[in-house]
Amino acid sequence: MALTRVLVVVLAGGAGSRLELLTEGRAKPAVPFGGVYRLIDFPLSNCLRAGIADVWVIQQYSPGALSEHLANGRPWDLDRSTGGLMVVHPHQGDKRGGWHQGTADALWRQAPMIREFGPEALVVVSADAVYKLDYRVVVDEHLRTGAAVTMVTTRVAKGEAGRYGVVQVDVDGAITDYAYKPDEPATDLVTNEVFVFTPDRVLDLLDELAEGADDEVGLEDLGDDVLPQLVEAGQAREYRFDGYWRDVGTVQAYWESHMDLLEAEPPIDLDEPGWRIQTQGGRFAAAAVHGGAEVGNSLLSPSCHIGGLVQDSVISPDVRVEHGATVRDSVLLHGVVVRAGAVVVRSVIDHGVEIGADATVGGEGDITLVGGGVRLAAGQQVPAGGRYPEPSE
Repeated sequence: MALTRVLVVVLAGGAGSRLELLTEGRAKPAVPFGGVYRLIDFPLSNCLRAGIADVWVIQQYSPGALSEHLANGRPWDLDRSTGGLMVVHPHQGDKRGGWHQGTADALWRQAPMIREFGPEALVVVSADAVYKLDYRVVVDEHLRTGAAVTMVTTRVAKGEAGRYGVVQVDVDGAITDYAYKPDEPATDLVTNEVFVFTPDRVLDLLDELAEGADDEVGLEDLGDDVLPQLVEAGQAREYRFDGYWRDVGTVQAYWESHMDLLEAEPPIDLDEPGWRIQTQGGRFAAAAVHGGAEVGNSLLSPSCHIGGLVQDSVISPDVRVEHGATVRDSVLLHGVVVRAGAVVVRSVIDHGVEIGADATVGGEGDITLVGGGVRLAAGQQVPAGGRYPEPSE
């Protein structure tokens, strides 16, 4: 029996404004995670696990760092002579040209190419969550049921459900109601931004909606019209996902997911034999823990140098924590330097930051965020929950 022709489209063009300083100058899928990874590594590694070799990444916002990371797709076995990884950019020259205004709009603008490719199943995913899922299993279930769309669903805390598409389902898995980011969620069951579509059905619907859409606004997101119409037509089903899934689209969630990695038995193993999260990377020297250093319950990436106290933290490559410095409950991205006597607590520090001697960043309370490439002077203080530099109005 021939394998189903599957196309995965990764929607990687969003600005990710809820990550604040972390997405100034980089697309959200390019945001580092877990020391050596990027957020886009998760859907690409899921494709590798599923044996899916045709993957398109739709870019738009600040694509430079993401394009550099994707390179030729080799870490995910996507460097193929035929098929493999294709990076799709906004274009001009036809009625579908221009900037897309949301996920549905992005898909509609690429519809002619998708039709030409001719997949039997179209998998559409975002790149801002941490999870492991075999997309091929979801495709098989989608084809078995004959649905127009299969939405992968998961349960979240009810107070967070309003950030997502909230669904209600009947006993056999049919989705009976869908509400996009409702003010008062009816359930705690949400879509986790993984959808399998029957291609012609969704592309025809996108064309119909585009005819009546405002030219200035476009089609916006899939949750605005596309998914509600498929649910109303009785053509939507769920695939329940009970594993670890964390949307890291806010600074708080990003920090919390890193803290999850430090548990005695982490809820997700990024280096699990047979299902490692793959990433683009070069050669790194070993991490170094120098005399007098203290390290507890932390992840240390290659090429970091630790001379001070590091506790309950995730340390990325090329980070330096000098003797007498303290880092607790924090996430330090590539190339951060923490000078002697400085204290960093409950903070996310972006790449290339230098924290001067005896400076204080964060404290007990909300998560503190320091943007990339800045230098904090000796003795400078950034309070708990603060932002440095302060966001421009």
